[in-house]
Amino acid sequence: MSDEITGTTAAEIADSVRALLERGVLRSGALLPPVRELAATLGVNRNTAVAAYRQLAQAGLVISRGRAGTVVSGMDAVAQEGYASDTVLRDVGTGNPDPALIPDPSTALATVAGRPVLYGEPVIDRGLERWAREWVAPDLGGSDFRITITSGAVDAVERLLAQALTRDDAVALEDPCFLASIHTVRLGGYRAVPVPVDSEGMTVDGLRAALAAGVRAIICTPRAQNPTGASLSARRAEELRAVLVEHPYVLLIEDDHYSMLSQRTSETLISPGHRRFALIRSVSKFLGPDMCLAIAATDPETAERLAMRLSPGTTWVSHLLQRLTLAQLTDADAVARVAAAGAHYAERNEAFASRLRAHGIAIPDTEGLSLWVELPQPARLVAERLMRRGWLARTGDDFALGERADASHHLRLTVHDLSDDDADTLVADLVSAAGIPVGTAQVTR
Repeated sequence: MSDEITGTTAAEIADSVRALLERGVLRSGALLPPVRELAATLGVNRNTAVAAYRQLAQAGLVISRGRAGTVVSGMDAVAQEGYASDTVLRDVGTGNPDPALIPDPSTALATVAGRPVLYGEPVIDRGLERWAREWVAPDLGGSDFRITITSGAVDAVERLLAQALTRDDAVALEDPCFLASIHTVRLGGYRAVPVPVDSEGMTVDGLRAALAAGVRAIICTPRAQNPTGASLSARRAEELRAVLVEHPYVLLIEDDHYSMLSQRTSETLISPGHRRFALIRSVSKFLGPDMCLAIAATDPETAERLAMRLSPGTTWVSHLLQRLTLAQLTDADAVARVAAAGAHYAERNEAFASRLRAHGIAIPDTEGLSLWVELPQPARLVAERLMRRGWLARTGDDFALGERADASHHLRLTVHDLSDDDADTLVADLVSAAGIPVGTAQVTR
């Protein structure tokens, strides 16, 4: 391969590699020549070859893997949330809310029409801003903050990382991780540093190790972590805040996606002394995925940087959507419906978990739209067996960061919309697929 790369300067060498990529000579995963070999072949200084590879890495075209060499980066497919397309199976891996429990916006829609908003006007609806400040202030412990409105939580995270990081910067992600976070970090060209999650949230040792590895941002889910359903305990939050005291300028992003549905007290890693932070609360889980809006409470400097990326008329969030969101969030009937939905998800998940515990399948006390089910056999094997019984499940392998030597033993199951009869059938099929003897005594952990 080195004999096809040409050039005598770093720019020429980088352009030559680009040309090989464009012609399809180099493809995703291809290993480039070692720096020393390339320099010798081209008759250039080793530093020139290093600079060429650095230019390509900064452009996101190659990835340096240390002693494993430099490889051409690719756009490998990432698993997506939601219903699987083109399947006749009963899909229990969607992660979706129940559409029957989402408030009907028809009444609120009649109230949002008004004077059109023009270029140059404030990008945030003042009424929504006032409501949002009152909503998040109690959870920010006196920290000075500003409100920004984005097109959903994923949009907020992407903008937050873009204003603070450059390609190849390290980002701490929960492991197992929310699919959208994996996708956002990968597309941004950042390096994901996994932090294990247990029943109380991010582990202290995991966060400490990530900070020692030089992460410049942390993405944490304080409640109903996806996929595990774990929520930060008060004790764990305090321990993690103590670790973060020495790192006040690391961007701390909390994605509190389950906020108004949660049955748990809100805990946070954001302390008054932390200088770079964002608390994000989207409305998609309780007002519906099509309501692409999130409220981001950030430190003042981060808010200013975000404002530069929300220029009027191009990337702001529609004021009609903002008014519709506010109308529903301040409507007593809609708020009561959201509360009822949160209680319903909790009750249905617990009922299903109780069925599993009766067969010796331990389910921790979590919350969210799905359950994280640990199995005695590899999840992919169990999922394949469930498919023969008419079920489509989501395995934990989709949510793992990086390549693992061991296969996941977890399924993420969305079961809140199953009838009692369907729930009984799924449990029976799952027990059979996992090879668990019928009548196994209940196991507690």
